[in-house]
Amino acid sequence: MGTFSIWHWLVVLAIVVLVFGTKKLRNLGSDLGNAVKGFKEGMKGNEGEQQEESSVTQQQIVNRSTEETVIKEKSETKS
Repeated sequence: MGTFSIWHWLVVLAIVVLVFGTKKLRNLGSDLGNAVKGFKEGMKGNEGEQQEESSVTQQQIVNRSTEETVIKEKSETKS
């Protein structure tokens, strides 16, 4: 008595279909699917932005160290 049998769930499903109709349920399902898909794409977009920012930062560090090396070499050749 604590759990519902398959017949209980079929009756509940039939009532839900009668109340809301199949078109509204189909639209609800597709809207929910699009929301989940958009959320996943948004999460991937954030990871991509973070990776892009870290690669830009690493490139800036490499450029600075290269510039410092060039400046040191020029100052040593002048001396």
